[in-house]
Amino acid sequence: MSENTFSKYSINLDERFHGLELIDIPALMNSVQDTWHNQTLCRVNDCVVRLGVVQGEFHWHKHDREDEFFYVVEGRLFIDLEDRTVELSPKQGFTVPRGVLHKTRAPERTAMLMIEGAGVLPTGDE
Repeated sequence: MSENTFSKYSINLDERFHGLELIDIPALMNSVQDTWHNQTLCRVNDCVVRLGVVQGEFHWHKHDREDEFFYVVEGRLFIDLEDRTVELSPKQGFTVPRGVLHKTRAPERTAMLMIEGAGVLPTGDE
């Protein structure tokens, strides 16, 4: 994967909030200007909660050691798997198990929450 592939993504791994802080998801969503934005919001035990505000297509990737959970807040998210595509609407979630090759795409501006192990690199292990 070339560095140019990743340059179209805004991925922020720093934890923006800590325990006992209010996280205003709609305000954060409204502040995003990037086409593909991923922000780590907080840590919960050994996992992180990330906010993605996206439109367009991510690349094929997988996470060898960790599962990944997607929950759509607004918009529509397609998760392409090798054998099928899953469409998520607002208030729907889906878990991609570790080791499963997948690609996410959003035909319109979409906001989602992702829960995954703190060590997961959003761009994948490959």
